[in-house]
Amino acid sequence: MTVSYERTGHAAVRLARAASLAPSPHNSQPWSFVEEGHDHGFEVRVDGGRRMILTDPGGREAVIACGAALFNVRMAVRHLGFRPVVELLPRPGDSAFLARVGFGVHAPATETEAALIDAMPRRHTHRGPFASLALPRGLLDDLRGHARAEGAVLHVLEEPEELELMAELVRAAEDTHRADPGHTWEVRRNVGAGGVPVDACRFHPDATLLAGRDYLDLARRFIVPVRRRGLGTGTVVVLSTPHDGRADRVRAGQALQRVLLSAAARDVMAAFHTQPLELPETRARLRRRLAAGNHPQMVLRLGVPARTWTTARRPVSQVLVHDGASARW
Repeated sequence: MTVSYERTGHAAVRLARAASLAPSPHNSQPWSFVEEGHDHGFEVRVDGGRRMILTDPGGREAVIACGAALFNVRMAVRHLGFRPVVELLPRPGDSAFLARVGFGVHAPATETEAALIDAMPRRHTHRGPFASLALPRGLLDDLRGHARAEGAVLHVLEEPEELELMAELVRAAEDTHRADPGHTWEVRRNVGAGGVPVDACRFHPDATLLAGRDYLDLARRFIVPVRRRGLGTGTVVVLSTPHDGRADRVRAGQALQRVLLSAAARDVMAAFHTQPLELPETRARLRRRLAAGNHPQMVLRLGVPARTWTTARRPVSQVLVHDGASARW
């Protein structure tokens, strides 16, 4: 088998660049890509060596991140004028091999797909409060439809009791994480060059209704009065799937990215609050009370940020290799 970056084709490079724009836990970028033959097949793989071991011990969030990267690959194929041919988990014995993407029949991108493609470089993860601006009319219904198109459910928490319970679950999980020295070290070491921009972490993690990650140890040094919490929270949503197998998590990632890109196309960004999904007890409680029995895969706040920060991405040479021996397309 011949493996190298230098021999990759132009289309594979474009696909890898698009895939790398996907979100990931603390910008860990837990993916790698393989071109099967010269611009024929493209593999999406999870890179276990880049997984956040304490934050994501089971690897669920890493698989979701790779699913989001897969959706970007699909859109990049559409941008090239072809329909993507996707095979999930093509080699059951290889748990790292999540999907193979090939080029199908020629077809121009639709208007909706073009909007998602244009939004890829504009989408950024937000941390902290949002500006006091309402979401665009009809956006939430559109996002529900986008999630449904990928086999997921997007539930908007609109009742005060739901929001209160979610805040309680996020707070309980975040407090558990903050009390664990190993976990706090893992989060903070991902701040700076190659990780989460320092400036994006300067908002106090307890400023909104849902507790955020304490990247800079601000919660220990400064207390936000309870009466001031909740400003700029935005709209809270839960993304869930009917089942919770590996393929379901890949689909959840695709649904997540489709939702995020659709929102970004209308200048709405998302803040991630996956803390209660990282502990079995709080995830089970969230499933019973806030996901109608479905398996919760992501908790988000949606809103319009006053500003955004760009997170660095690994160069293509570090994430894409050529495998001439495995060409199938």
